[in-house]
Amino acid sequence: MDLVWLLDRATGLVAYPALYAATVTGVFYGESAFGTVSALARRVHVDVAVFALVVTLVHAVLGTVDTWLVATGQAPEPSYGTAYLVAGSVVGAGALLLVVVAALGFLDATRFEAPWGPRVVHGFAYSGYGFATVHAAAVGTDVLGLVRPVVVPATAFVAYLLALRILVAYGPLLETTAQ
Repeated sequence: MDLVWLLDRATGLVAYPALYAATVTGVFYGESAFGTVSALARRVHVDVAVFALVVTLVHAVLGTVDTWLVATGQAPEPSYGTAYLVAGSVVGAGALLLVVVAALGFLDATRFEAPWGPRVVHGFAYSGYGFATVHAAAVGTDVLGLVRPVVVPATAFVAYLLALRILVAYGPLLETTAQ
């Protein structure tokens, strides 16, 4: 039982930074206006995203087993309670669902049509990252001390990059319509 908990936490501690890296590289991936940063993102984004998705899937399986063990009394209840653990796990499942759908937007682009085209569907990854952040802060007992000094600024940085990307992509369009 302790091994499941350790593996669950270990994969979570690897999955979250991998999702962060995939999100940051994804911001720059399709916007050539960022020059060298965009070129670097195009080189590594798919590999980083695949790694993040695989580790996240392993974490999801282990997390489900761990939550089941706690909910059925086969493993000790966390200090914050089983109900909170289950709620946090549901948020994690939401993150997983959004990330998997986002990956499908890339892998099977022909499945999606306007207005839900592959780019829009792949954009669900940003929401998935947001849900993963809430999940990590809610039930990630190993990262509670890192939430304020690391997770909050890192998430704010992703929001800043995303806003910058939107301004770069749609700024000329906004200028044209304003005239």
